[in-house]
Formats: sequence, structure tokens, C-alpha cells
Amino acid sequence: QLQLVESGGGLVQPGGSLRLSCAASGFTLGYYAIGWFRQAPGKEREEVSCISSSDVITYYAPSVKGRFTISRDTAKNTVYLQMNSLKPEDTGVYYCATVIGRITIAACVGPFGSWGQGTQVTVSS
Repeated sequence: QLQLVESGGGLVQPGGSLRLSCAASGFTLGYYAIGWFRQAPGKEREEVSCISSSDVITYYAPSVKGRFTISRDTAKNTVYLQMNSLKPEDTGVYYCATVIGRITIAACVGPFGSWGQGTQVTVSS
């Protein structure tokens, strides 16, 4: 059974940092393109960052470019999202998922496959 588990969320002050982890079980994460998504209360889910299966192509939403970094550790079967210079508007539930669609530097397009349960990120003073 393919399963993704997110962790690393929490409460942080504006300007702070968090590193989210997306750990896979039941399959080898290195074979898949993976995306990080977030959903704020009352808003639609948005793509935050995606990485191709080869790790060659990465996508970042304009709102996070230069502040967030996506990476993969194949030995740990985990994809990370390093989030720096956090802002209150980064608050939301963060999810990871396999990307079945297409990733370019300008877009991360579904469909999307297996989803994790999400981890809450709250940026507040």
C-alpha cells in the first residue's frame, strides 16, 4: 500500500524556518515526481513546490520562490521542503503527493496520486 506521511509542521514566528518531511512507505519515492501543496482556511489548495522523478526539474510557486527549497533523500525515501523567511500568509495545512502529471519550472500539473494526511504550519507572532 502506497503511503505518504508528512511531518515537521508547527508554530513559528514570522521570519522563522521549518523543514517539512514527506516519508514514503510501501514504494520507492525516488521513482516518482513529488509535490508539496498547501491549503489555508477558506482557500483552495495550491501547489507550492514540485520535484521531478529525476530531480532535474523543480517548480516553485511565485509566492515562495527564493524562500523555499524542495529536495529528495533517496536513502531515507523522503522528500523535504525547507521553508525560510516564513510569512503569516504561509499558514496552512501542507500536504505531499505523487505527481502523475507534468512538472516544468513554470508549472506543476496534475493529476496527483497518493496523498499524505497533512501537517499544520502556523506562522504567527
